[in-house]
Amino acid sequence: MTRIISGRAGGIALEVPAAGTRPTSDRVRESLFGALESADAVDGAHVLDLYAGSGALGLEALSRGAASVDLVEKAPQAATIAQRNADRVARAVGAAAPARVHRSSVAAFLRPGRGPYDLVLLDPPYDLSDAELGEALLGLAELLHPDAVVVVERARRSAAPTWADAGLEPLRDRTYGDTTMWWGQPSPASQSR
Repeated sequence: MTRIISGRAGGIALEVPAAGTRPTSDRVRESLFGALESADAVDGAHVLDLYAGSGALGLEALSRGAASVDLVEKAPQAATIAQRNADRVARAVGAAAPARVHRSSVAAFLRPGRGPYDLVLLDPPYDLSDAELGEALLGLAELLHPDAVVVVERARRSAAPTWADAGLEPLRDRTYGDTTMWWGQPSPASQSR
């Protein structure tokens, strides 16, 4: 069972699509959000969850005090489930913290005029190519707050994100079993352009 781990919606069970997604385990989410909270990257943040699946990552942030969350998922069944999960979590945290589900491809969603986002979570399908991930990161460039944190979750055997091509720089990475989390941030050089 997937659930919200902590915060105002802690303990709420989340639906998970029957196929096509691989939810981040509770253990990995707990470690990730412990680190994000230590870095003061969640409270009051405007969060973007790309390749959202059930919405577990973005909704965990909302439960822990994020100001808003945008969940982007193109698969119709997964987007419907993410909306039901978002409604459940939003009721627990109150209307002041909106959770919006966008039934869209990541490429179509990433366009100027959105954001700025303080925290971006990307948990793409394992079969997403490195080039497609690079395009998604590049699309984020204009949507990030200068102090934003970007977290990419992929299989341990996957290549590290190409941060520099997107005007980002690596912060750290951590492996949990078969999963690696890479953290990045806007590079100072890209902000001066």
